[in-house]
Amino acid sequence: MRFIKRAALACLVLIGGAILLGVLGTVVPFPSVADYPGDIVPTRRILVFGNTIHTDIAIPVDTESLAAFGTLADTGLPILHPDARWLLFGWGGRSFYLETPTLADIKPGPTFRAFTIDAAVMHVDVFSRIAETDPAVMPIALSEAAYANLLGAISASFTRKDGQVQPIAGYAYGSADKFYEAEGSFNALVGCNVWTARMLRSAGIRTGLWNPLPISLTTSLALFNGGRVGAAALPL
Repeated sequence: MRFIKRAALACLVLIGGAILLGVLGTVVPFPSVADYPGDIVPTRRILVFGNTIHTDIAIPVDTESLAAFGTLADTGLPILHPDARWLLFGWGGRSFYLETPTLADIKPGPTFRAFTIDAAVMHVDVFSRIAETDPAVMPIALSEAAYANLLGAISASFTRKDGQVQPIAGYAYGSADKFYEAEGSFNALVGCNVWTARMLRSAGIRTGLWNPLPISLTTSLALFNGGRVGAAALPL
């Protein structure tokens, strides 16, 4: 009985500690971000797209993004299709990302690897439209310099061999997306949402200290960035 009580207490301490870390990671700002002059008027808009456990960054298909990612067309990604308007970028664990298209597809093996250490992959999807007023979508306004820096940071997340990105054959969620080998290692503490936060900080957007979940990241974005995020960013 004493052992059961101690085990229960240990579980409560672990759960309480995780909740406390999550709250602190949301309300305490990350100590440094890329610095851009505050008087520069934002002229670019990107989107952060989130679900229950994962976030992606949507970049408009334009001259700059095609210059940065146009070679993805060589891998079969329809980035040059006349209806292409948005590129959706996400970083995640190889096993979980490749084998779990929806939450209904969750399996023990990939989930276990997601909570330990796994290789990373990039997922890129092409959209003709995204409903920017959808509650799952957070618009973010950027300056030209910040936008360029973000494109560079995302591009650097791809693993390259002889200068070429490395597509992963045989895996896709639909007809307009592909997976690619990515830099870094994935685990539950340094996961997809932490990557999203790091990418946004490269563009001068402030985030929380640690944002392992979408709700933590989007809350910190609204908390620290004023009119640059959310509905205020729509008029660009």
